[in-house]
Amino acid sequence: MLAADTIWRLIEKRAAETPDATTAVDERGESLTFAALQQRAEETAAGLAAMGVGKGTVVSWQLPTWIDSVVLVGALCRLGALQNPILPIYREREVGFIAKQAATRLLIVPSEWRGFEFEAMARGIAKNTDGLDVLVCDRELPAEDPSTLLDASPASDAVRWLFYTSGTTADPKGAQHTDKNLVVTAAGMSERLALVSQDRSALVFPFTHIGGITWMVASLLIGFTNLLDEAFDPVKTVEMLQRENVTIAGSGTFFHLAYLKAQRENPSQKLFPKARCYPGGGATKPPQIHYDVKKELGGAGVVSGYGLTESPILTMASVDDPDDALALSEGRPMAGVELKLVTLDGRIAGPNEEGEVRAKAPQMMKGYLDSSLDVEAFDEDGYFRTGDLGRLDENGFLAITGRLKDIIIRKGENISAKELEDFLFTHEKVADVAVIGLPDAESGERACAVVVCKDAGNALTFDEMVSFLKGKGLIIQKLPEQLEIVDALPRNPAGKVVKMELRTRFGV
Repeated sequence: MLAADTIWRLIEKRAAETPDATTAVDERGESLTFAALQQRAEETAAGLAAMGVGKGTVVSWQLPTWIDSVVLVGALCRLGALQNPILPIYREREVGFIAKQAATRLLIVPSEWRGFEFEAMARGIAKNTDGLDVLVCDRELPAEDPSTLLDASPASDAVRWLFYTSGTTADPKGAQHTDKNLVVTAAGMSERLALVSQDRSALVFPFTHIGGITWMVASLLIGFTNLLDEAFDPVKTVEMLQRENVTIAGSGTFFHLAYLKAQRENPSQKLFPKARCYPGGGATKPPQIHYDVKKELGGAGVVSGYGLTESPILTMASVDDPDDALALSEGRPMAGVELKLVTLDGRIAGPNEEGEVRAKAPQMMKGYLDSSLDVEAFDEDGYFRTGDLGRLDENGFLAITGRLKDIIIRKGENISAKELEDFLFTHEKVADVAVIGLPDAESGERACAVVVCKDAGNALTFDEMVSFLKGKGLIIQKLPEQLEIVDALPRNPAGKVVKMELRTRFGV
């Protein structure tokens, strides 16, 4: 594994070490070597410099998972700009808010992508934002002679990244990160997954997610290839990963379910014969999915991690962990990570006792861009309040049991949505499931199970659900009082179920 204090320095060192090795291949078959990454990044840096981008310039970019996006990251790192990757699902409200709060000077977007006019949106935002310019990129970035570039590489602890949280119910929150944050995260992940230069990893979720940048950095550290797909498709993406001999098939429950479905349609032939493991993260993981993946797809099964935009990959499983740990936990803390779990009544939780996960970590953000948000985000001891509930066992494995906001309180009784989801996921008729709390005049909240069935013609019934859960030993007070059957669950690009949409739909 290479060592460097900044991402640009990593690009230089990797290009010198293995210039002809491939860092990225996309769904069209276009590839990028490490040497070409350095060269194209410097040419693009010169092109952007001619537009006024330099050290500290805030550049927001909302591009798909393209090779040009990888080049753009390198170019902005070369210039020492402050870059702000924006998820492609964000629209005028979120992008406009971000551009104003971050004082963005250049907004880079495609003209149109997947039916949405990004250029029109960006130019509309620019009209109402002082000093904001727009650059349209349709797989082509500006390029100039890099010989005039000055050395502007920042210190490793300088804030050079702004990653915004989803902002589903409020304005997005901008987490400030450094190159060092991302290098530490990628290095720890690489060790737990035992990544080697021969690996070919599926980067089939939005590259603008902090996880996407982490996989790019990991490629620089180790020298392996990322397989890029601009938009995940259960059929076309699987075909691309097969063609490119994927060995690390991520990256979360939604993707793993798609791989299992494809495998079951052709059980006699291994879907990904060279796959070593199936990394997970970004969304809750039913324990059963690890056993299904290992049995049907092979390799080490699901090897997942846990983290947030504010502090990526706090814990990570290892390919050498036992099956029970892989199924039931999100691994152990990464190097330097300190966790404490705090019960709902404010005590430090004991082993296997549920509490809110709070963390200190070398990959922790340097605070929100809006510093007023830090007051509630960190406790009196400086630990970040994740809002997630979990249990830490005597061996240091962390199991996430739900969200503080995902606790359903029915007549004063706490019901865990995740516990119900994990049980229902094992029912033979269930392909996917989410449990939500809905307002109820009599009980305060009622539990509603929203289920995708494997066979629409043989759907799960309410009585079947209740009988099944009783057979799992659940007390009556925890049983869902409502069942809704849907064709698919709404998920964000990272694969996490958007429960707010379900609450709005079924909360009448």
